[in-house]
Amino acid sequence: MKIGIDISQTAFEGTGVAEYTKKLVETILKLDAENEYLLFFAGFSQNSIRRLADKIQNKLKPAGAQSSKYSITSFRIPLNLLEFLWNRLHIIPIEWLIGKVDVFFTSDWLEPPAVKAKKITTIHDLSIFKTPESFDKKIIEVHKRKLQWVKKESDLIICDSLATKKDAMDILGIEEKRLRIVYPGIL
Repeated sequence: MKIGIDISQTAFEGTGVAEYTKKLVETILKLDAENEYLLFFAGFSQNSIRRLADKIQNKLKPAGAQSSKYSITSFRIPLNLLEFLWNRLHIIPIEWLIGKVDVFFTSDWLEPPAVKAKKITTIHDLSIFKTPESFDKKIIEVHKRKLQWVKKESDLIICDSLATKKDAMDILGIEEKRLRIVYPGIL
């Protein structure tokens, strides 16, 4: 099986989502020797995009990995443009950029459409709905747009706590059969 994973958020070192994504990929590559992984990131329009790709690749190269097959694909597309194309207009399927994948795991920021790929995402919390005064208006708007597509299209939604799963059902109206709790590990 070919699995695509959006690792764009790993560039924001020190954030919870960056660490979650990095550790998720490291662990998957360490444990799974059967599937092929395509790690995707966009943005970073600076000339240093190649250095950043190398840095990410070195960080995600797991010690003691099996013979996992993985590659990293990067695009000089600003994240704001992708947010507009994917979360607002919901055009340009992920496969147009990275090729055919069976499954695509999205980040917490962008929700691309897919042609045939099954889609998985993680909801870390829904605090933008519970305490909106704690967030910048732009963050709230981006997450609301992303979550509308998650609700419509994601085949599986990982919640990192029982409280988040309950919020996803109560606030977003997502049916329980599409939600799974996977507690984050200790770093």
